[in-house]
Amino acid sequence: MCGIVGYTGFRQARPILLEGLKRLEYRGYDSAGIAIQCNGGVEVKKKAGRIANLESNIRPDTLNGTCGISHTRWATHGDPTDVNAHPHLDASGRIALVHNGIIENYQSLRTYLEHRGVEFKSETDTEVLVQLIGHFYSDDLETAMRAALRDVRGTYGVAVICSDEPGKIVAARKGSPLILGIGDGEFVVASDAAAIIQHMTQVIYLSDGEMATLWDDGFRTTTLDAVPVTKEVTELEMTLEDIELGQHEHFMLKEIMEQPVALEDCMRGRVNVQDGRIHLGGLAAMARELAQTKRLILTGCGTAWHAGLVGEYLFEDIARIPTEVEYASEFRYRNPVLNPGTVVIAISQSGETADTLAALREARDKGAIALGIVNVVGSTIARETDSGVYLHVGPEIGVASTKAYLGQVLVLAMIALFLGRRKDLSQPALQHYLEALDSLPEKIRQITAQSQEIRVVADRFKDAENWLYLGRGYNYPTALEGALKLKEISYIHAEGMPAAEMKHGPIALITKDMPVVFIATKNSQYDKIISNIEEVRARKGRVIAVATEGDTEITRLAEHVFYVPDVPEALQPMVTVVPLQLLAYHAAVLRGCDVDKPRNLAKSVTVE
Repeated sequence: MCGIVGYTGFRQARPILLEGLKRLEYRGYDSAGIAIQCNGGVEVKKKAGRIANLESNIRPDTLNGTCGISHTRWATHGDPTDVNAHPHLDASGRIALVHNGIIENYQSLRTYLEHRGVEFKSETDTEVLVQLIGHFYSDDLETAMRAALRDVRGTYGVAVICSDEPGKIVAARKGSPLILGIGDGEFVVASDAAAIIQHMTQVIYLSDGEMATLWDDGFRTTTLDAVPVTKEVTELEMTLEDIELGQHEHFMLKEIMEQPVALEDCMRGRVNVQDGRIHLGGLAAMARELAQTKRLILTGCGTAWHAGLVGEYLFEDIARIPTEVEYASEFRYRNPVLNPGTVVIAISQSGETADTLAALREARDKGAIALGIVNVVGSTIARETDSGVYLHVGPEIGVASTKAYLGQVLVLAMIALFLGRRKDLSQPALQHYLEALDSLPEKIRQITAQSQEIRVVADRFKDAENWLYLGRGYNYPTALEGALKLKEISYIHAEGMPAAEMKHGPIALITKDMPVVFIATKNSQYDKIISNIEEVRARKGRVIAVATEGDTEITRLAEHVFYVPDVPEALQPMVTVVPLQLLAYHAAVLRGCDVDKPRNLAKSVTVE
């Protein structure tokens, strides 16, 4: 949720740390800070607000050193103030720490330390951790860190420096990601690869319960019990260009426009139209076992949960496998029944979502086969599943997910076809779907070309504070996702629901001039949704429709129509969501909202 960047090497640390924090701004934050070893001590600067506030409070003649740590914080314990911002110092002022996560037993630890004379300056749980490390410190930072973490209950990604040990950074993780960037005589520790890519491409991913110690001339990795661990060095797949805006005004718009290429990348080597086959290397070894599964459970949070809802339709319709979709945050606590033959699929863009990871572990503990659908290579979910499929849609920087959502739905469709062919799906039916998948990128280009037309509609309704999104069948999840996008970035209240449910209460909300968005494509429930549109019109609601190209009847009923190309019903969610992404984007921009960094939201939610 927050951002960590640490550096040790031969260069000045300050510009590298500040640049790294800026790369992590998309994760969301409300304060920022930096600590550097210099002049025989540790100097700290931190400010509430944006990184620009921090930079303006750093004089050119300060913070000069080659080893330091930095942080962007979302407030959890304590308000977003200068004092509560990270890094935090221990009582001696020698040790500085940055922390992602939550220390659950911080209150009891704080009481313990206060009884021993420690005075606290902040309201945070993080200060408790650095004071505890200081309490145990004698002459070795690693030993003190291990002693402190043995007493801690909760989640953490931490990086620590000490003025008595120049050039050294000690980092550890449990439930919050940390990556080590490895250079020639220099190292970076960060919570996200975006902070590393400009300086080095070789990385190590720390696992839960592991610690790393970095110097300017080497590093070592161990368990928290000091057992040496040999870690695989991997090459980052992203490039610097992937995480830069280029010609676009916002990352969200860039990522919406990248969706055709993202889908092409996702399908490359997997969808073979000529041979009439789906090839999923990550699942090949388990194909027979998966085809015989008795029950599928898809789990995720937010947008990933919406993708799972589409997956439920796909798996039951195409693969004929009973499927359920669970909120990961609920699944982990309700003692789910997982009988033999159950497969659980965890869906997460980052591969680090705390609730989804916990649901995955719950499933594995109960003996279920666990698969992952993630975008970030080397992420925790990718490492802890039995198998899975990467999205390969490229880095997603905008907080509101767009291309990753499309990638998730596409991967679920490919898995459904992969399993369906091993059950009841005929080869001609598979071929039909493969050809439709192959045509999707070009069809989505046709939709994104309507961006300015969609902007006009967004401008007309941007001041309406209550919207309704309605869809049926495969497009019910699209209604949920469209409403979520509007809420996330424009702060307009919006609700998505099955169109048939409108009559069971929500119709009471419809008033004159209320925008109601219908996903009304030509499919098996088209006539039904036309009737729902008539019901809204009778109550003077303003109808905006997403419809299939060539549908002229819809213009009689809808005030505004966004047309999408015709595709098989099972694939419609991948085209119908695109105009709704653009609608939300333009509404937010026209309302003056910070589209890429919406208030109170973070890109990767790594705490409960």
